[in-house]
Amino acid sequence: MTTTPPTPPRTHRTQAQRRAETRAALLDATIDCLVELGYPRTSMQEICARAGVSKGAFQHHFASKSELMASAVQHLTTRLQHERAPEARELPDGPERIAAAIDLLWNSYSGTLATAAMELWIAARTDPDLRCAIRPVDRALGRSTLELLTGVSGDLSEERMQTLFWLTVNLTRGLALDAELGGDPHRREQLLAEWKRIATRYFGE
Repeated sequence: MTTTPPTPPRTHRTQAQRRAETRAALLDATIDCLVELGYPRTSMQEICARAGVSKGAFQHHFASKSELMASAVQHLTTRLQHERAPEARELPDGPERIAAAIDLLWNSYSGTLATAAMELWIAARTDPDLRCAIRPVDRALGRSTLELLTGVSGDLSEERMQTLFWLTVNLTRGLALDAELGGDPHRREQLLAEWKRIATRYFGE
């Protein structure tokens, strides 16, 4: 006689869990739209459709489109930081540490994050509400990334770590823009390799 295994009990999500899932879906959909469509074509209707929620649900979580956009960049950056944290803790010792830290920053500040943030900063130039929303997020995320690297910076002083960080971030943002404009990927690799050589020589002393 064959016995039917008992049906596992259903787990009911709490209201807080449902809210968190809805918020995450809206943030992920926003990033997808920014990367695929660009800011001008990213509408609330499209975001809600991709997230599978109503416009009323959006209004329950975010006061404005600008707030949603800034929160989406923060959401993506925080996720990337969590993904990169193990790599940061495992940076090699010695001179190779500088080059590895630069690679870590390049991998964090290029790709999807660079595309989404660039779309917002271009729009923010003529949109005061968006500029006010994204500026503090950008600064806070820069500080949190710097704190992560400072904690694993080895023999580098905090001042030298900050110099290395900001030089690298501004370089990687420029290289990310070059990638968006269809620049030569081989040239970007050469420039990044040259910066690692210079930084290792200067900051590795």
